[in-house]
Amino acid sequence: MFKGMGGLGDMAKMMKSAQEMQGKVTQLQEDLKAMEVVGESGAGLVKATATAKGELKALDIDPSIFNGDEKEVVEDLILAAIKDAQARAQEKSEAEMRKLTEEMGLPADMKLPF
Repeated sequence: MFKGMGGLGDMAKMMKSAQEMQGKVTQLQEDLKAMEVVGESGAGLVKATATAKGELKALDIDPSIFNGDEKEVVEDLILAAIKDAQARAQEKSEAEMRKLTEEMGLPADMKLPF
């Protein structure tokens, strides 16, 4: 009666794989929230810490850069450190996603939802 259900068996296998992939992507999204990257500027005088999802968590400023005459320089260093942290967060997120897609045997350039 159920002879010839090869197609349905393949479909069930494909659905199971899709559910596993969804679980792994969900777990990776949670992991990215916990991973941290540090961006810096001014040879480390300003450091910005962010999650791999890009959420800014901390800012560390060396007190030696505080000089009223150089307000714009300080603002530029802060902005540069934040941008560096965001770029590193993006790179980390993409690297983790590539690793996941490779583990699953998917094409390296496949974009999963993030």
